[in-house]
Amino acid sequence: MGRWCGVRRRTGAGGARPPASGRAAGASAVRPWATAAVRLAAVTVLAATTASLPGGTALAAGAAGAAGAAGAAGAAGGAEGYAFADGAARVEGASDTAGAALLQPGATYRSSLARNDTLYYRLELDADSDTYVSVTAVPGSEGEVTAVDGVRVSVRDADGASCSLGSATFGAAHSPRPVTAWGMREIEPRASRCQDAGTYYVAVERVRPQDSPPDDWDLELTTAAEPRPRRAGPTEPPGTWDSASPEPLAGQPERRAGGSGFARATAVGQGVWQSDIRPGQTLYYKVPVDWGRQVYASAELGGSDDASGYATGALRLGLHNPVRGEVDDAAKGYTGRPAAVGLAALPPVAYPNRYASSRQVGALRFAGDYYLVVHLAAQVADDFGDGPFGLTLRVRLRGTAEAGPEYTGEPRPKGVFELSAADRAAAPENGATRDGDAAMRAVAVGGIGTGSLLLAGLAVWTVTARRRAA
Repeated sequence: MGRWCGVRRRTGAGGARPPASGRAAGASAVRPWATAAVRLAAVTVLAATTASLPGGTALAAGAAGAAGAAGAAGAAGGAEGYAFADGAARVEGASDTAGAALLQPGATYRSSLARNDTLYYRLELDADSDTYVSVTAVPGSEGEVTAVDGVRVSVRDADGASCSLGSATFGAAHSPRPVTAWGMREIEPRASRCQDAGTYYVAVERVRPQDSPPDDWDLELTTAAEPRPRRAGPTEPPGTWDSASPEPLAGQPERRAGGSGFARATAVGQGVWQSDIRPGQTLYYKVPVDWGRQVYASAELGGSDDASGYATGALRLGLHNPVRGEVDDAAKGYTGRPAAVGLAALPPVAYPNRYASSRQVGALRFAGDYYLVVHLAAQVADDFGDGPFGLTLRVRLRGTAEAGPEYTGEPRPKGVFELSAADRAAAPENGATRDGDAAMRAVAVGGIGTGSLLLAGLAVWTVTARRRAA
């Protein structure tokens, strides 16, 4: 880019009713499915109700797991490997543009990148939508990496002119980890290139192939198309905003294990969250951020029994936007004593942010799920053991939610650039935090009332079903 590089009743054989040789026979015919339905509904109600209570997040997650809905409670971060998106299509990158495979907006793909390769993929774009491509490179856990190595992504038009260029590197810790770079083709009022409909290409390569490990890297590629707003708005970034870093959120932490990839990121809202992390592991969390709101986060690593070494850039915290583009990151060394790292103060999410010259501000261009990515360097194990180490994540949201732009078409994938009520409900707030207690109490009362009515109705329905069967 030019500005920054950035239920049915059972029947017997033949459909006949089962023999009703008295109440017992009828009851036995109904009880299995009626009882199961009631139990499932009761668990669902319990999960929904407890989730709205202060401190009830853990109860809701446990109830949901009992009902077979463990995924809604967040993915566990026990596996050190990266969790690729389910159903991601396998695509091979081409050595030149002539054989480049097509990437469809809204889809997720898997590929691989050899050390000295430059791979090409194809996009067919209109003249109205901003299109984003992210590439997550996952190196092997055993290879040595350099601070300046990583992955580079560029988007080019059919003539080879650059629309954007972005890269992501491993950093001073020299720790193998998933790194994500993004590129884009955007429609700009003052731009002269990359504005027409037609064929575009995505080029993916390693930043420093001469210093890179010899093994192939797995890739996860995502694409997204953002339609043009119906009404033209400001073409200048917002002016002043509260740039003071807020105090870290206080409160008793609640257990919330991190996910092992973007597609498995654990949903959290404002609050204090706790997990375990091992050297070499990367954890993913997602936070719904509305238009007009600011997000701030910090991560804290617990102390070690052995405080006699030092690991450079050991604790790393990054923030990525809804299309996985990196907004900000920070790292802190570790001496075996408790360590904390925080993100910079960032402006509210706003559509005109895209016109800013600052990379961080430009990345805060749409509402949606923002991702917090925490990595603990593999080298920590050399001086302080394999852990696990205690991790505390503090998330704060400031500002009042606002209405966003009305798009001319449907974003692909749907919901990436906006938030629904379901998105917000999936991210619990920590009941120990000071903000939002009154609202949470109101939701809790409503949840209890709704749950009681549902359970009462289910009880009447069960009795009626048993009498009919008898």
